[in-house]
Parts: sequence; structure tokens; C-alpha cells
Amino acid sequence: MSGNENRPMTVSEKIFSKASGSSVKAGDFVLANIDLAMTHDITGPLAVKGFYEIMKDREEKKVWDPKKVVIVFDHQVPADSINATANHIMLRKFAAEQGILNYDVYEGVCHQVLPEKGHVLPGNLIVGSDSHTCAYGALGAFSTGIGSTDMAAVFATGKLWFRVPETFRFEVEGNLPKHVYSKDLILHLIGDVGVEGARYMAAEFGGSTIHSLSIPERMTMSNMAIEMGGKAGIIEADEVTANYLKERILYYEFDPYWKSDEDATYVGIRHYDISDLEPQVACPHHVDNVKPVTEVEGTKLDQIFVGSCTNGRFEDIKLMADIMGDEPVAKGVRLLVVPASRTEYMKLLKAGYIEKLMNAGAIVESPCCGPCMGGSFGLLGAGEVGLATSNRNFKGREGSPESFVYLSSPATAGASALTGEITDPRKV
Repeated sequence: MSGNENRPMTVSEKIFSKASGSSVKAGDFVLANIDLAMTHDITGPLAVKGFYEIMKDREEKKVWDPKKVVIVFDHQVPADSINATANHIMLRKFAAEQGILNYDVYEGVCHQVLPEKGHVLPGNLIVGSDSHTCAYGALGAFSTGIGSTDMAAVFATGKLWFRVPETFRFEVEGNLPKHVYSKDLILHLIGDVGVEGARYMAAEFGGSTIHSLSIPERMTMSNMAIEMGGKAGIIEADEVTANYLKERILYYEFDPYWKSDEDATYVGIRHYDISDLEPQVACPHHVDNVKPVTEVEGTKLDQIFVGSCTNGRFEDIKLMADIMGDEPVAKGVRLLVVPASRTEYMKLLKAGYIEKLMNAGAIVESPCCGPCMGGSFGLLGAGEVGLATSNRNFKGREGSPESFVYLSSPATAGASALTGEITDPRKV
């Protein structure tokens, strides 16, 4: 893909140019070819029904390319209701009939499974019927969430209409201080611009701080771009990306094309020096209600949830467990730990962290979305207060609409598990 050599482009414009077969710019409307489509057990059934409605007059009712469609069971797993079992049966049948790859109930959360299995590449245009599909932007893909009816159209045609989004650049410099992590950074950015600060824009994260982050840390950043209204959260591919991919696919050669040109046009650029950033906490009931941990210290907790597609990886849970050391979970607090995938669970198991956490009094569950979306298990009751490493704290998100959810990094979660109240990890 050579692009338009006469006009500087953002990486998102380059990806849409490739996907549409013509040189495009922000604001253009394009019919784009999809590289990968993902659906899961909650949103998939409606997409399948819509697909068959579209195809009802065709003799052959086949998806456009079964090798480019992936189904993941992760939200209600194992099935927690009769309706859930019906959805699972339907999707298993659809996958078998179509020859689609299906990651069943034991594999993990879609936004962890797809990157770790090598499905995501820089320059890809990826859609998923889940709002946090933007997580794959950590690998230099333009990845975005769509509705189930749009997914039905993708199943049938392999194409979808887009307005090429403007790009909002977040330029971040400085070294993250001790016990401050990428989750604190993305919460800080969301708190700064607000929940609609990047509405229908590609949130592009750059600068020396971003490129010093590991892929798991970058995934936390891209995952939460939707919480500032972003259409995508993209980080330009580099050698860190290449090294991650070389472990997952048979052949990958880094392509330096998939980054923004030096003179590309941005709708806005904000510069940050995070050398003095404190641990951050998003307070109820909005993700942009962000405060330094020192302003909410001492808030009593009933439950702590460490997991989700935002912070459920080996590195996250290891960090939380290391902060706790050999101390037990504080009395009166439920600590729920849910690794994001079977792969991450097995790494924790082999490293001894599962046993360590169980001995400390934690509840360790098999990989799934769990309490993040208020399903399956681990719900908060009326008046209860939870701290989570997940991505949303809307009213009723993790249970009762009369409960309260705070969001933090795994380090803050680990420190808080020792005390039973929100605690600054720098003090442990």
C-alpha cells in the first residue's frame, strides 16, 4: 500500500485508503472492505438473525469469507440462564454450518483472545459487535465496535460504510512514576477531555511514554478510547508490536508504513508530561469523574474485581498479587480475580499466583467477562461499593443501580484489598 504520497495522512486515513481502494481523508464517506469481523455470545444471535434475513432470497446462505469471521463466547459463560444456553447452541450451530472459527466458553474474553491468537495485524480494518473492540488498536489496527445489524451486513457482504474519522492526537511524554501505570494514564486522559471529548474520532496515542509501554499496557489504553467517545484508539505499530506478533504468527515483517505522517492533519493535539502523575480513580457514576487516589482514600469497599479486557492479563494480576505480598484479603471484602483468557490463567497458574491468591482469600474464576457487565456472577447489591480494574462504572453496570463502582489500576486494587478501603499503592 503506497498511499497518496502527495498528501500527509494519519495512520487511520491510510487504513481506510487501503480498505476502500482509494486515497481518502477525514470526513469522506467510504464503503470499506473488512479484514476481520468478531461477534460474541451476547450480540451474535441478533447478527445471525439479521444475516439470514438479508440472505433469505438467496439460494446459498454463506458469509462472505468464513476465515475472516470469529465468534467468541465470553459474556455469559458458562451459560448462566436458559436463554444463554439457547444463544450458545444457536451460535455453535451457525459456526459449524458456516465453517467459522468459534472460541467456546473456556477460551476467554474476545478482546484478549483475538490479539493473543494472532488475528490482529497493523493496518487491518476490524469490526466487532462490542464497543470495546477498539482495544485492538494497540497493535496498529483501526478497530471499532458496531451494532449487531451492521454486523449482519458485514457477514453478508464483507463491507461496511464509514465516515473516515478525524484524528485526535494525545502526545504523552515522561516516565510513569512508581506505582502509576497505563490504566492511571488513560483515566487521566479521559478525565481531561471528558466522555465526549473524542466523539467519533480516532484517538491516537503517541509520544515517548506510549512507545515505552508493553503491548498489554497499550491494550489498556486503546481499550478505553471508547470511554472518551472515540471511534477507535490507535497506537502506531513499532518494534514492540512486531516482537509481540512474531510470537503469534508464522511470519511477520514490520511495515513502517502504518504510522501517521509527520505533517498529518489532526482535529486536535494535546500534550502531556506525566512525570508527576498520581494513581487515578474514576468515581461513580461516570468514567470521566476522575480524581487522584489521594482524594478518595479511605472509601470503604465491599468488593474488588480484578479482571476484564482492560486489566485481566498476567501482568495485571501479577502486579496486584505482588502488591499484596503474603498478606490476606481484608475481612469483609470480596476479592474476585478473573483472568482475561485461558492462556493468561495458565501463566498465572504455572507461576504460582492462583494458589497464592486463593490462600489469601481471593475468589479466582475461569476466564470470562464476569462482573464487568453485571452478568454471570459477582454482582454488587444495593448500597454496596466496588472497586474494579474494568472499564465502566455506570449506574447499575456491575449489579444493583443502587451500588457504586470505582475504577482503578491493578496496583490500587491490590493495595485496597489489604485494607478494605481505597488505598494509595505508593503507601504499601
